[in-house]
Amino acid sequence: MPELPEVETVVRGLRPVLEGHTLAQVVQRRPNLRFPFPPDFAQRLTGRRIEEITRRAKYILMRLATDGRSDPEVLLIHLGMSGRMTLLPARPNLPYLPHDHVVFVTDEGREVRFNDARRFGFMDLFKRSAMDDHPRLTALGPEPLDESFDGARLAAALRNKLTPIKAALLDQAVVAGLGNIYVCEALYGAGLSPKRLARTVQGKRAERLAASIKTTLARAIAAGGSSLRDYVQASGELGYFQHEWAVYGKEGEACPDCDCDPAASGGIQRVVQAGRSTFHCPRHQR
Repeated sequence: MPELPEVETVVRGLRPVLEGHTLAQVVQRRPNLRFPFPPDFAQRLTGRRIEEITRRAKYILMRLATDGRSDPEVLLIHLGMSGRMTLLPARPNLPYLPHDHVVFVTDEGREVRFNDARRFGFMDLFKRSAMDDHPRLTALGPEPLDESFDGARLAAALRNKLTPIKAALLDQAVVAGLGNIYVCEALYGAGLSPKRLARTVQGKRAERLAASIKTTLARAIAAGGSSLRDYVQASGELGYFQHEWAVYGKEGEACPDCDCDPAASGGIQRVVQAGRSTFHCPRHQR
């Protein structure tokens, strides 16, 4: 599933094509994805100007212009496991692919196609005034790239957590947007064991971890995210951060920051926590 860096990369790719432009046509090619589309979905979007595209956690948010409406709407998009937003040139005249489920056509003739082979993604359209109460958004924790996210705020969120720190960081109410890959990488960068009890990550440990989360995400966004299975950028290019992973997917390999001998120590280890693979170096991470 695309995590925060992948979604942020898609948002940045969509902005030059969609922000400030009107949706001249919206083609909805099936009645549902993971959930049914909102009533009159395509009709409600057609003719609307996209004012701003932002991200909240792993969600893409397209704010529609007021256009005389007292309560403008927001289009929410979740990519699911395999969803991708692909940009096409003006008037491409290309046949739809089997999993092109929604097609957005701008006033310049540019197309953005939402393709989702597994159909775990979904879209919603709702009033902007209801954003704070939207069930997908209301319980989300702080954005880790915001200036307000720091060690003190992370420590406060972890203080009463009795779960391992790996599980706590996957809780979207603790930190928004993190997934399995970037939690593994951030814990490695902070030198913290994924098995450590979350409530013990206080003080300098929390400061190291908050800084590592920010650094890991920033590096991943700069590399265009990680292409794992289905993810590509809006331009169709692959992400490249998978070439910079320190531990994720590297079971048995040498840890890049210590001199342990993999033949003797086993190198980077893989354990299963709450049904998810965790990769870590027991010597480097305590």
